Amino acid sequence: MINPFDDTYFMKKALQEAETAFEKGEIPVGAVIVVEDRIIARTHNLTELLNDVTAHAEMQAITSAANFLGGKYLNKCTLYVTLEPCQMCAGALYWSQISKIVYGASDEQRGFKTMGTTIHPKTEVVSGIMAKEASALMKRFFIEKRNLN
Repeated sequence: MINPFDDTYFMKKALQEAETAFEKGEIPVGAVIVVEDRIIARTHNLTELLNDVTAHAEMQAITSAANFLGGKYLNKCTLYVTLEPCQMCAGALYWSQISKIVYGASDEQRGFKTMGTTIHPKTEVVSGIMAKEASALMKRFFIEKRNLN
């Protein structure tokens, strides 16, 4: 039997969150956290709304998932995020001991790989899922932002 709940399915959910961020004037990054094919956290960047540089989609998702699970560790959980996590988010994901990180577009300037940030050794990382769609949304956001200024 084919499982419809694959990486693409959940990345589409993260992209929906990124679209919501875009509509709110936030940098369009969306994230969902999944355990056993069930979304337990769904969010997007809230840095502008909350006036908080730490309110990245991943940080919001970690907090939401930990509250849902009733504990700080996210073993057996997968994070789907539209953009490669930054150094701050990668550090938080390290401490959460999340089992898997799946991201769409790479962040060549501020991504955890460029910054040399270590992910927990037990965390599996998958990149490039729906990268074109995630990247196109980011580009559209910044083009519109520049045209408004």
